[in-house]
Amino acid sequence: MSLRIGRSSLLKKQPPEPPVAPEPNPLAEMGQAFLQTFETIGQGGFWMTDAAGALTYLSAHIRPDLLGEDAGPGGRFIDLFEPVVRTEGESGRTLQFVFARKSKFDGILVRRNIGRGERVWELSGEAMFDPLGEHSGFRGILKDVTEQHLHAEEKSQLVRYDPLTGLTNRHRMGKVLEQILTSFDAGSRCCTVMLLDLDRFKQVNDTLGHAAGDALLKQVAERLITIVGDKEAICRLGGDEFQIVLRDQGDQEFLGQLAYRIIEMLSQPYRIGEERCTIGASIGIAISPRDGTSADELTRNADLALYSAKNSGRGVFRFFTTDYLKAATERRELEEDLHLAIERDEFQLYYQPVVDARTDTVVGAEALIRWIHPVKGFVSPAQFIPLAEESNLICRLGEFALRRGCSDAMQWPKSLRVAINVSPVQFAEEDFVKIVQRVLRETRLPPERLELEITESVFVSDDEKVQQIFQGLKNLGVRLALDDFGTGYSSLGYLRRSPFDKLKIDQSFIRGATEFASRNRPIVEATATMAQALSMVTTAEGVETFDQLDLVRAQRVNYVQGYIYSKPISAEEFLSRASDNWQIVPSGPARQRADRLTMYRAVGVVHHDTYQTGILRNLSTSGALIEGLTDMVPGEMIAVDLGSGQIAVAQVIRVVGIRTGVAFEIPLVPDGAGGLCTLRRISSFDLWKAGLPVNKDDVLELAKLRGTPAGAITGIAL
Repeated sequence: MSLRIGRSSLLKKQPPEPPVAPEPNPLAEMGQAFLQTFETIGQGGFWMTDAAGALTYLSAHIRPDLLGEDAGPGGRFIDLFEPVVRTEGESGRTLQFVFARKSKFDGILVRRNIGRGERVWELSGEAMFDPLGEHSGFRGILKDVTEQHLHAEEKSQLVRYDPLTGLTNRHRMGKVLEQILTSFDAGSRCCTVMLLDLDRFKQVNDTLGHAAGDALLKQVAERLITIVGDKEAICRLGGDEFQIVLRDQGDQEFLGQLAYRIIEMLSQPYRIGEERCTIGASIGIAISPRDGTSADELTRNADLALYSAKNSGRGVFRFFTTDYLKAATERRELEEDLHLAIERDEFQLYYQPVVDARTDTVVGAEALIRWIHPVKGFVSPAQFIPLAEESNLICRLGEFALRRGCSDAMQWPKSLRVAINVSPVQFAEEDFVKIVQRVLRETRLPPERLELEITESVFVSDDEKVQQIFQGLKNLGVRLALDDFGTGYSSLGYLRRSPFDKLKIDQSFIRGATEFASRNRPIVEATATMAQALSMVTTAEGVETFDQLDLVRAQRVNYVQGYIYSKPISAEEFLSRASDNWQIVPSGPARQRADRLTMYRAVGVVHHDTYQTGILRNLSTSGALIEGLTDMVPGEMIAVDLGSGQIAVAQVIRVVGIRTGVAFEIPLVPDGAGGLCTLRRISSFDLWKAGLPVNKDDVLELAKLRGTPAGAITGIAL
């Protein structure tokens, strides 16, 4: 039997087949789990925007910190944030920039201040595009990196700034200076480096402690910021040394005034806790391109100028000159010779009489050491004493002076005493008292005929040790004099605690004391009165004129040293003149005259189309007197070549014989070294171009910097 299926049966609608379940995708499920875990543990979150940049999705746990507690997605994503200012050397890309580029990005730092306060976020993401290639928005991840950012900022601060004062540190300022100089046109823009060293800071640090020293440095930094006005221009090099870098500044008048204000401001008293202290400052100045075209060269030359300032009595500033380079070379040579000078017996003692101010009778002499160099002749103590201190030879030199002075005094009349200067380093030696005792015993000089002159700087060391040394010396029977009183870290406590027999009034107070309204006069009067009240005798140093002598006599100063009686003389001459009743008749000018810059040195003068050489006899801020010029007519304009690139335009005022008086068109300014200089200096290259005599090596070096072929430099007038 066959089965027939009709057409109608075939056309009948069949029921649908059940759907087939998709095959499981383990990787997709794992990825989804990872994303959920990433959000859940709070290590980061996800964000998405539409094509217009509006926020369409943000992980729930991040919303309170970015949008607030109740806000949801909406608004432009980039408007939520502010950029984070990058540290030096980092990329400067912003969120706005990468959104405009519609590209992939990562590591963009932004900040947002809402919810828990300001937070820093790191964003990464990519642009999305539909199947037709149209931009459809952005998506990405973000992470809270506030703590990491703060740590990086702290580390960056340590790398770039001094942690004590907050000023730029040595490393960063060195880079900044190098960048300034390499970006400048070497011949057209100036940059100034000022190096500053605090005077007497070590004394404060030693007496009041390191905490007080740190507090003092902070106050110094604050004063420098107030004066300079730009914190980023000031650097603490370390210790008590600071550096100031001024771009596009080479005006010597401005720089001199700035240096003066800094010194004056830093020399004002400081209050540290319950203590009050006073320090000072010395400054060296170098100006590019003339004084150097690299950071190392410019800093070295500023340091040489600072060295000169410190050796000029401190509390002053100096502009660099090429003479300092020559002096540095000579200083190294001199230091080498110094090591052999004692063995070769090249040192001698000269003696300056100390005279009774009432009777003009010599009562003794101060021993002054002199170095007779076999080639250089007399070497100034101002040169070799600092070298001896730096090279640890000062103790040997001091013992030589002590022994030779006591030995010479034994040949004098018994009524005369000898005064020997003692350096702070020598005084602090463990066996100093024993050395004095041994010298007295070997030379047989009675102790009461020996007077040791000690400066205030010995008091910066341990007070108990100082008092023990004083007591040991007094037990020997020697006399003690406080030298240069008032010029150092002064304290009346010294006079109360220490057994001084004499107080010496420094010549810096005698000088100018007789001038009208001088503050030196009341200082001299007060010092003399105080010494009398303490039963101490006084000696006035540096008396040169009769009005000064009258002043110290009127204040009942006991003894006088100075040219009005005698300059220092050799041991042989002193011995030949010494007697029990040796009187010296004072001789000298009646009155002190104001300091004048008198000199005798060659200068050049450009007159019409000629270059003459004359002799500069005196110099002031407004004019000069020059000898040896010819064809000068009153009213004519000339240019005076003062050397070192200093050209001063002047008018001839009068002509008397071979002497020409001129008035400067622009007044000169103090150079910080007791002299005068022009406001600006001209490079050797520019002087050569103007046809003036110059140094050939200087011209070739500057020509190289400016790209001028050496072969083009011809006809140099040396």
